[in-house]
Amino acid sequence: MNKKLISLVTLSLSFLLLATPAYAASADVTKIETFIKSIIQVLVTLAGLVAAGFFVWGGVGYITSSGNPETLERSKKTILYSGIGLAIVLGAFVLTNIVSDLATTAFGAGQ
Repeated sequence: MNKKLISLVTLSLSFLLLATPAYAASADVTKIETFIKSIIQVLVTLAGLVAAGFFVWGGVGYITSSGNPETLERSKKTILYSGIGLAIVLGAFVLTNIVSDLATTAFGAGQ
């Protein structure tokens, strides 16, 4: 029994020594950066379309309020909040571009 165990261990160790090492693939940072930038660009575009829709909705409500102060105030808030949301989205877009450019120069990606 001992001889079988020793031969099994020896055989398994020889397979480990003869096996070719498998290295991890090198990470291509530019592909990841391009993917993330594409996702952010799509989200900013969608947010811009949603904000434009709310601008139109608020404008139509403002025009058709017929002097009703509650409808007029609700439409003003819709326009205001869609403008604030659009400003936040555009600010986030600019900030991600700045961080991406800083990271590219700091880590040397794309060279």
